Parts: sequence; C-alpha cells; structure tokens
Amino acid sequence: MAKKSKLAFVCTDCGADYPGWSGQCNQCGAWNTIKEIHLNPSKHSRDNSGYAGSHSEVHLLSDVNLTKTERISTGLAEFDRVLGGGMTKGSVVLIGGAPGAGKSTILLQAIAHMAIQQAVLYVSGEESLQQIAERAHRLGLNTAAIKMLAETSVQRICQVLETEQPQVVIIDSIQVMYTADSDSAPGSVSQVRETASYLTQFAKRSGVSFFLVGHVTKDQSLAGPMTLSHIVDAQVVLSATDDSRFRVLRADKNRFGSVGELGFFAMESGGLKEVKNPSAMFLSRAEKPSPGSVVTVLWEGTRPLLVEIQALVTESQYGNPRRLAVGLDQNRLAMLLAVLSRHGGVFTGTDEIYTNVVGGIKVTETSSDLAIVIGVVSSLRDRIIPYDTVFFGELGLNGEIRPVANGHARLNEAAKHGFKRAVIPKSNKPKESIKNLQIYPVSNIQEALGILADL
Repeated sequence: MAKKSKLAFVCTDCGADYPGWSGQCNQCGAWNTIKEIHLNPSKHSRDNSGYAGSHSEVHLLSDVNLTKTERISTGLAEFDRVLGGGMTKGSVVLIGGAPGAGKSTILLQAIAHMAIQQAVLYVSGEESLQQIAERAHRLGLNTAAIKMLAETSVQRICQVLETEQPQVVIIDSIQVMYTADSDSAPGSVSQVRETASYLTQFAKRSGVSFFLVGHVTKDQSLAGPMTLSHIVDAQVVLSATDDSRFRVLRADKNRFGSVGELGFFAMESGGLKEVKNPSAMFLSRAEKPSPGSVVTVLWEGTRPLLVEIQALVTESQYGNPRRLAVGLDQNRLAMLLAVLSRHGGVFTGTDEIYTNVVGGIKVTETSSDLAIVIGVVSSLRDRIIPYDTVFFGELGLNGEIRPVANGHARLNEAAKHGFKRAVIPKSNKPKESIKNLQIYPVSNIQEALGILADL
C-alpha cells in the first residue's frame, strides 16, 4: 500500500517548523512566510555506501593522520584572505549578496584563474550560457579552459561531475536547484535543504570544491533554512558600502579560517579589483575638521582597520530624546552614555544623540568605546579633535579603560597612515616607542576627557 504524504508547516525565510499555520514566525519575526508543504515519501532510495560517514570505525584522536590542508588560490588575495588562505579541497562555500552586488562577477573572475591549473565547471541554473559568456568577454577573462553546464537537477549535475571530474564547481544558484527525492518546488525550504545536503555529501566523498551562490532576503540575510548554514563549510556575504563603487566580503562562518574576516573590492569596468589599503578607503575625510569626528582602529579578522566615527549631539525638540546608532550597537551606545554621565560627569539625558560609522561598515567589537564617547563629548562641547589623533579602548561600567587585543599592531597601522597621537588604554602602552607617534595612555574616562581638553 502506498504511503500517504505528510503535511508540514515551514517558514520560507528561516526554515522553522510548526505543527500548524500561523500568521507570524516566532523564530525570525516574518509575517505570512509559513507555508504548507507535502512531505512525500522519497521516490529514489539513496545508497549510503557512497557518502561520507558510512562504514565508520572508531579511532583514537591521537592516531588520526595530520596532513596540511590543501588550498586552491582564487587569484584574488582579498578573496583568499576571507576564505582563510584559499579554497580548501572538498569544501563547500556558500556566497550570498543582494542582486547586483557582484557574486557572479567575483566567482567568474576566480574560476578563470583557477582554470589555469585545474579542471573547473560552472553550473548555471538562472542565466543562459550566452549571458555568462558575454560577461566574461566584458571582463576580459580567458575562458578557454572554463567548462559550462546549464542544469538544475543535482542528480544530473553529479553524473556530469563523475564524468568530467573537475576540482572546482560553481553552482549558480542553489535556490533554483532541485532533487528528485523531493516533490516540492525549486526554491522551497525542503528543496534548498536537500540539494545543499546532496552536493555537500558529494563534495566530501569526491574531494570536489563547491561554490554555492545564495539569494538574500529583504533584511540582507541569506535566504533558505538556517540548516543551510550548518551544512556548508563556509558562509560569506558580499555587500556594497555607502559608496556604490566598493564591495565588502565578510566571512560569517568558516571551518578553515577566521570568522569575521573582511575583504575589500572596488567595482570597475573590468570587474572587482582588490583594495590593497582599505583604511584609506574609509578615511576620505572632509578638508575642514568638524566636532564629533573621531578616528578609531578596529581589528577585523587578522588585520587592523582605521575607520571614522561621527557623533552629533543636539537639543531635543520633544520630551523623549532620540538615540540613533548607525553601524553600532544601539544598546551599547546607551550603556556608554550612562557610564559617561556617572563617571565622566557629562550629562546628556536631555539631548538627542546620533552616531554613525563612515563607509557603511558595521562595528562589532568593543575597542571603539573610547572613540564613541570622545566623539559625543566633542560634539556636545563643540570642540574639534585634531585630524592626527586616534582613539581606541574598551570602556567598563566603572569608567575604567580596558585593554584590547593586538594593540601594538593597531598603533603601527595608525602610524603608517600619518597619525601623530594615540589615546589608548594604559595596559596597551608599548614597551618601545613608535616612530612619529606620541602615546597617551589612560586608565579611566576622566583621564581621557582631560587629554581631550589639552588637544
């Protein structure tokens, strides 16, 4: 007797399962995204003997053979940095981004370089082969060794891979792929999850490296179930900055490298070009200095990054003053203002405060605390901070300035860009002086405000 299909209710944005329909997803907060799907029995049985994890045996961890991870360079140093040194053999990388961000462009540039030394295959499920060929011609790429396939069935794709045996494969995109084991429509939660799992298992069994292109939702998060992030080895997102010429590639997950690593590119007529000095990109400041403008040194992945933080303090026109943070944590801004009032003697309870990170980058670490507080005080007192001064340090609830990691590397980056003075935590004071850089070590917020008055 044939088995009856089961019903399930799944959010199309995050993949959360529910026993019945409801208007709003409790996991991601989206409205009208919970859809009814039929879980039909699989038409094709899988042979588990071919997948990784079958016929497993117990081994001692000390007996496992340690071998150096083999890397494949993409030809773009910034791309390799985000991946942890290049593409790892047998890994699966999910790359997402808004339409027009340059996902297909950067992958086409990378695969053209990788095709010089190994076999590659570009699988297109959305664009025609002619469209891809025209893009490659416009970018001036050598396409003689790039093999193309227009297909959306993962079973058929894997059959072609068994025959062609490439080392690197691009799937553009995972949302249009489907597997015969699921009766759902392509792009649905079950199809995205099953196709990604199918390709990942093939990658681990054969050692083929995969790039999977993913769509993004309205809030710029990767579309599809959250399990998709757990299946892949790395997840990177390509996004545009406030200046439409530049692109930022961020690693949100990486089993073979640092999480949070950033790569910077400039969009030109010949494709995406690497930005060798990203700090200069974010420090294109106005010719005339203004109050509230402060420069800090962030640590993104494995390198320092100079960015400008702006603060604006103005009298509130209403009873409830606004506190807005763009590129910063709203809750942390409220905490810093409370510490400034309690331990710094600067009261801002009746003022509206706006903070912004120039360039569209998002600050996620606490080393910018001192710069934010100094920017607020600078705007409040209408005091201009000299262009050649940089601030960094974490602010504690008791008003102490706490040290941050990689302090010496941050100072060297500031000195390299011509900064003459640095206000830093006392514990980050270097043992040896840095050429052309005067260090002002501080231990609490009151000392930092005292130095601000002398600048």
